[in-house]
Amino acid sequence: MEKEKKAVLIHPDDHVAVVLEDVGKGEGVRYWDGRKLHLVIAQGSISKGHKVAVRSIRPKAKVKKYGIPIGRAMKQIKRGQLVHIDNLASFVR
Repeated sequence: MEKEKKAVLIHPDDHVAVVLEDVGKGEGVRYWDGRKLHLVIAQGSISKGHKVAVRSIRPKAKVKKYGIPIGRAMKQIKRGQLVHIDNLASFVR
């Protein structure tokens, strides 16, 4: 069994965590929310430094990182899915 990968949740209200190493589809990713340790299963490959959804995000919902909205979901984003330009419309463009 592969070891679980690590991610950083910057703020407890965030919808995404930043993975600290490359993650393959089906691998577990652990992150701490300030109170307890969580596990999310990657729905696809996620490169080091990119964002993984730590909860499901509905279309058009604001997506938080750093405790503030960084963009809006362009479509449904599943827990464990990569959050990137194909499913997130950035507020900074």
